Amino acid sequence: MVELKVSESRDLTRIERIGAHSHIRGLGLDSALEPRAVSEGMVGQITARKAAGVIVQMVKEGKIAGRAVLLAGQPGTGKTAIAMGMAKSIGLETPFAMLAGSELFSLEMSKTEALMQAFRKAIGVRIKEETEVIEGEVVEIQIDRPAVAGAASKTGKLTLKTTEMETVYDLGAKMIEALGKDKVQSGDVIAIDKASGKITKLGRSFSRSRDYDAMGPQTKFVQCPDGELQKRKEVVHCVTLHEIDVINSRTQGFLALFTGDTGEIRAEVREQIDTKVAEWREEGKAEIVPGVLFIDEVHMLDIECFSFLNRALENDMAPILVVATNRGITTIRGTNYKSPHGIPIDFLDRLLIISTQPYSEEEIRKILDIRCGEEDVEVSEDAKVLLTKIGVETSLRYAINLITSASLSCLKRKGKVVEMEDVSRVYELFWDVKRSTQYLMEYQSQYMFSEGATMEDDEANMMV
Repeated sequence: MVELKVSESRDLTRIERIGAHSHIRGLGLDSALEPRAVSEGMVGQITARKAAGVIVQMVKEGKIAGRAVLLAGQPGTGKTAIAMGMAKSIGLETPFAMLAGSELFSLEMSKTEALMQAFRKAIGVRIKEETEVIEGEVVEIQIDRPAVAGAASKTGKLTLKTTEMETVYDLGAKMIEALGKDKVQSGDVIAIDKASGKITKLGRSFSRSRDYDAMGPQTKFVQCPDGELQKRKEVVHCVTLHEIDVINSRTQGFLALFTGDTGEIRAEVREQIDTKVAEWREEGKAEIVPGVLFIDEVHMLDIECFSFLNRALENDMAPILVVATNRGITTIRGTNYKSPHGIPIDFLDRLLIISTQPYSEEEIRKILDIRCGEEDVEVSEDAKVLLTKIGVETSLRYAINLITSASLSCLKRKGKVVEMEDVSRVYELFWDVKRSTQYLMEYQSQYMFSEGATMEDDEANMMV
């Protein structure tokens, strides 16, 4: 008998990139908004996380809008991690837009227009409308496939039932394709939007709960719908003001959202949209959902941008603005004046300031444990102690960067667990900021255009 060897295939859809903050799942707070020591990827920063949790709670309850929060602290103290935790805690319903201060100066539009678009991305509109849907339990799906490929399109019949009635519907090629895509089968409870033809799988009927001995954890059981199959339901659509702006300002409509070529949007268009949204709010057809706009590296903004933000926060439909910086007392960009964090005093006065503190040795160890698990690297106890020591003496970011490098060194020697020798090897290969600076100070005369070098050294280098 011939033995067949089946080659191992990898599921490419499950491959995910591991980012610097991919281990963050939330702020790690309990129901009373008290921070847990280690939870949802967050470690330490108890006071900062508690303050961020209060902001998130107010956002969820709609009690805060047009306010600004500043996350201030040294590099590598978890400012961006807290912002990411806020985004995860707020949920999908609330818009969250992210922007780096340096991005404004590389876009093909004015700085104020880029900021305005970012503001509008962080303001959601929940639009309510009534639509006709067909809702029922699938009894049977019959698909008639043509005998010759390509001779004719597929046709079929779909039998749906409620507790009171049962009806057979004719299916076209598009509906058959949609049913196949959602893997709809007998016993599923589905809803079909009559206007768009969109199929939504609500769950599996309780009457079919004993069809299989085992069910996956994602299987959801629901009751078979009662009443008539065709019903009128209130459907809620959540969009951002920026999406409405783009759709109404471009000839290609919503396709402009996919191309990314939004360009500058005229003020008249925005005024008309704001007026229309205000009418919908009065009629009860829509409600505003103030979201969160996070601007990292806020010290990169200049005096014009800060003036714009001052005015924009006074708008009735302003989102919650969260900014972060690692600067101390520095020059405000576009001026010769110095100010705390490089932010004008009048704008600083509007901010609720959340301060982040340097991590302790124990907290650095816990963060390294989490990152080892996230990057799927098995590290020995001695190697973790060495990585923690490196993190304390250099920086947490440098220690985290050594994890993957050490794992590759381990693979090269055909090992399975990262040991101290692997960490020591990559520590020698890749320098931290302190060692690199020390080397530059020692050999600065041999570098071109070094400000520490003398004029004679520069001339000598040019001669060579």
